[in-house]
Amino acid sequence: MQTAEFVKKYSVERHGTESLKWDALEEKYGDSDLISMWVADMEFKTCEQITAAIKKRCDHGVFGYSQVPGGYYEAFSNWMERHYGWSVQKDWVRFSPGVVSALYWLVNAFTKPGDSCIVLTPVYYPFHNAVRESGRKLVMVDLLNTKGHFTIDYEAFEKAIVDHQVKLFIQCSPHNPAGRVWTEEELDKVMGICKQHGVLIISDEIHQDINLGVHKQIPAALVRGGAYLDGLIAVSAASKTFNLAALCHSNIVIEDASLRSIYDTYVQTIHVGGSNYLGQLAAMTGYIYGEEWLQGVLAVIKENYEYVKTQLAQVAPKIVVTPLEGTYLCFLDLRGYIKPEETKEFIQDKCRLAVDFGEWFGENFQGFVRLNLATDPKYVKQAVENIGREVAKL
Repeated sequence: MQTAEFVKKYSVERHGTESLKWDALEEKYGDSDLISMWVADMEFKTCEQITAAIKKRCDHGVFGYSQVPGGYYEAFSNWMERHYGWSVQKDWVRFSPGVVSALYWLVNAFTKPGDSCIVLTPVYYPFHNAVRESGRKLVMVDLLNTKGHFTIDYEAFEKAIVDHQVKLFIQCSPHNPAGRVWTEEELDKVMGICKQHGVLIISDEIHQDINLGVHKQIPAALVRGGAYLDGLIAVSAASKTFNLAALCHSNIVIEDASLRSIYDTYVQTIHVGGSNYLGQLAAMTGYIYGEEWLQGVLAVIKENYEYVKTQLAQVAPKIVVTPLEGTYLCFLDLRGYIKPEETKEFIQDKCRLAVDFGEWFGENFQGFVRLNLATDPKYVKQAVENIGREVAKL
């Protein structure tokens, strides 16, 4: 399916649907008349098979306590095997309402108040919140930025672990907002440092399926033949893959039996109840039938990214566009044109865009913004046009 055909078929108006992305602009930004390119969901209907499965269940009319849909574990494992060569066993899998909820639970299950947890910034800001709001110490190490291409500062990472006696590392793979799909060599180096110093790794792989083809996505569990499984927990979801965030269902995969035991003991203390049947049903259906739809979305994301990159190179060449390898989130460095403290005035008040601001992801990234490209190309074109117009006035 051509991208234009995909957009015509699946693009949908979200105003007036209680959409956080569009209907909460006044509350979040103080301005309801913005082009919304912030929170990471899409302006595309999910695939028809998912909608049909949910409708069938809803037509039954009963929403009582339910067990995990028959076939869920097989569908999830088959998807992981097909895409990544990772055969996930049923016994390894636990559930949460979302990856962020899982991060909070895991921080509390495996560390104590006052313990240090480390992240590589700029990084998805709920990572920060999961550490700080759990009474742990947040340690941040900036990625190295070479003309927009982000890499890991291994020396600084290891020094911070030693200096702060770090207990847990929350890894973002692919990385949001730096757009990196880490190579196995990069993962091996950073995970090797963690193993050497007894640091547990929580690998957030929610964007694993949003890959633009620069590097193959490597699950942390498979790095160096599974060398790090005794200190590793992976979290993922179908929510980014198939635009299912409101259905609140995510996977926690723990291969190591000792880690599973610790986790299972912890969740008894917070009484994790029944699963979200509709969320599981939607995810399972996507894992079975959603491949063609996903390929359509990936084509739109890639086309949107190429448009941003090529057009900004013409109308605003001093904006640094971070190379997008994975996720659908494009990180822009505006500091070639504006002072960091002027970012909100420029990008929101003048360009009329609702974005995620760089300092949300790390204190040293004011002057950057993150744009969501999993959207109708008309919004991307308008955003670039607005930026070009305002740059021309500077």
